[in-house]
Amino acid sequence: MAEKQLLHLVFGGELVHPQKIEFADLSKLDIVGVFPNYASAYEAWRAKANATIDDAHMRYFVVHMHRLLDPSTDTPKD
Repeated sequence: MAEKQLLHLVFGGELVHPQKIEFADLSKLDIVGVFPNYASAYEAWRAKANATIDDAHMRYFVVHMHRLLDPSTDTPKD
């Protein structure tokens, strides 16, 4: 039996200010991809975060899409 897909979105972009979550230009968001589980999303997030570590205005995020699509998948261990 295949593992249940718990979709995660990884995206990021330049922030207006490092202390706020407001993007400078929404048309320039970097959509890294949609991943079938948290582990693979975390790997992608980590790679992008490390690649932009010297730019305090760049920030990447992992969105738990499965929680939006099906709230019953909201478990603390993923």
